[in-house]
Amino acid sequence: MGNDPLFINKVAAAVLSAGLLAMITGFIAHQIYHPHMPEKAAYVIAEGVASSAGQTAAAPAGPAPVAPLLAKASADNGQVVAKKCASCHTFEKGGANKIGPNLWNVVGGKMAHAEGFAYSGAMQGMGKAWDYESLNVFLYSPKDLVKGTKMTFAGLKKDQDRADVIAYLRSLSDNPKPLP
Repeated sequence: MGNDPLFINKVAAAVLSAGLLAMITGFIAHQIYHPHMPEKAAYVIAEGVASSAGQTAAAPAGPAPVAPLLAKASADNGQVVAKKCASCHTFEKGGANKIGPNLWNVVGGKMAHAEGFAYSGAMQGMGKAWDYESLNVFLYSPKDLVKGTKMTFAGLKKDQDRADVIAYLRSLSDNPKPLP
């Protein structure tokens, strides 16, 4: 490099040659292979699942009913699964609100139950109590039950996980609500 007056020119020629080679290779590849482009840029999603009789069965819409699952639910397993919730919620009696409200006594309590928590207007407008089935739907997909909720959690898709968490939440009360 020290004594070669054309070093910079050689480097520039190498870079330009590499770019020209890449461009020519791309042009040749495009001439050889012609990809088929679909008329519509979309995926087709079937509305139902074909059954063995050749009829179309409706795809499951939402979570399974929670009442049968609660019969074999484990509050201990629910406490483990609920650790996913601990970054936003507290569970102890009198616990502070975090990004989400404290969840003590939530089962059977009214929606938007935690004092001092800034609930979304959608949650405040629900005006009913958290029963087992509404908790099941909410834990499956919060935005399905409360359109406009501020809760960004995607949900618990495993039926038994939801039942276990509901059993755990039920235990967080001085007077737990009777099982269905």
